[in-house]
Amino acid sequence: LGCVWRVLRTAEQSRAALLILRSPCFPQLTGVLDDCFCDIESIDVFNNFKIYPRIQKLTERDYFRYYRVNLNRPCPFWADDGHCSIKDCQVEPCPESKIPVGIKSGNYNRYSQVTNANTDIVDCEQAQDLGAINSTLSNYSKEAFEDWARHDDAQDHFCELDDETSPDADYVDLLLNPERYTGYKGPSAWRVWNSIYEENCFKPRSVYRPLNPLVPPRGKGCLCLEKRVFYRLISGLHSSINIHLCAEYLLDEGWGKSLWGPNVQEFRQRFDPAETKGEGTRRLKNLYFLYLIELRALSKVAPYFDRAFVNLYTGDRQEDRATKELLLQFFNETKAFPMHFDEKSMFAGQKIEAKTLKEEFRLHFKNISRIMDCVGCSKCRLWGKLQTQGLGTALKILFSEKEIKNLPEHSPSKGFQLTRQEIVALLNGFGRLIPLLYTFIAICSVSAR
Repeated sequence: LGCVWRVLRTAEQSRAALLILRSPCFPQLTGVLDDCFCDIESIDVFNNFKIYPRIQKLTERDYFRYYRVNLNRPCPFWADDGHCSIKDCQVEPCPESKIPVGIKSGNYNRYSQVTNANTDIVDCEQAQDLGAINSTLSNYSKEAFEDWARHDDAQDHFCELDDETSPDADYVDLLLNPERYTGYKGPSAWRVWNSIYEENCFKPRSVYRPLNPLVPPRGKGCLCLEKRVFYRLISGLHSSINIHLCAEYLLDEGWGKSLWGPNVQEFRQRFDPAETKGEGTRRLKNLYFLYLIELRALSKVAPYFDRAFVNLYTGDRQEDRATKELLLQFFNETKAFPMHFDEKSMFAGQKIEAKTLKEEFRLHFKNISRIMDCVGCSKCRLWGKLQTQGLGTALKILFSEKEIKNLPEHSPSKGFQLTRQEIVALLNGFGRLIPLLYTFIAICSVSAR
């Protein structure tokens, strides 16, 4: 099993998994998705041949691998259970010396080509402190950025953003802190998802979702499009997280060394139609729906990055140019997808009613982002916060169409901005949505035969 897993996880072989994707394990994971005109087969082909190879390269670049996050914020909703004491729950912060100087310099360098056009970039080894970089800004530029930052803070975000200047915030190397199942489970973990589904997620009143998320819901009911979309996005996000936990499962702790690997039985328990009374297929379809929403957001935000003065600034000019070129190639691919979700179908009723529903939608999601500070396992909290913020950023983009269309070509805009934290979360969250699913289904198919 381990050999099959390692082979299928390579970029080329994950494409080959498509040949057996329509396996006897998931015969109903096919056809057109609800609430849109896109079919699963088209997403599979597009992702494997157009998107996945590029997103994999992007998330390995310095700009996207370092994520600043505060894992010490208290839970705002109930008495904190305390952080998980399991050693594998811990997150290893990135040493200051390892972080690229341009990333450490913060917001002032988001438009470095404008503010530092006549200033050589200081190498990491030569920089004595961050003031050496910020001192290159003119007073006019500083005032402009401070004004811009104040507007940025006042925007209607879909997520509760961490204060990146907080002394409790750390840079984390995402490649060295992979999402995996650490042993964190039980009532503490269930309470998080129960709070999300029961208190913060639109769902039919007749649907019952018990505390244990492994038990399928019962009943049917009707929701308007906007509330159906919300529920499906949260379900898809939950599915993505569960797939990654099944993929990197703590199998053994013998001889003082942890052994990680795929747990196919756990995957079946959560997604196999036979073991979930058909609910598993619905969960996986919601994962595809989530992919479609985030793909649409990425295609819509391309003009923001197309502007010449917007850099993905790390302090290494060659690295930065290559990263932006790769990102623009990636955006071109997203725009070429022929069956995008039509976000204009949402909030299209009477203005007052639509505005109220949109605000309710935003506040519910923002509350869910705050619940991520209640996760007891630090590693689970890290990836929960990142993926929630990634989806929140996608929603922010989808509902900022006018602001994106009106972006000035040669200067920052107060109408629409993205922080580096949002950009990193958006790309890393999107890159995690589907690839491991192919591998699990391939393994299930092989074992079924």
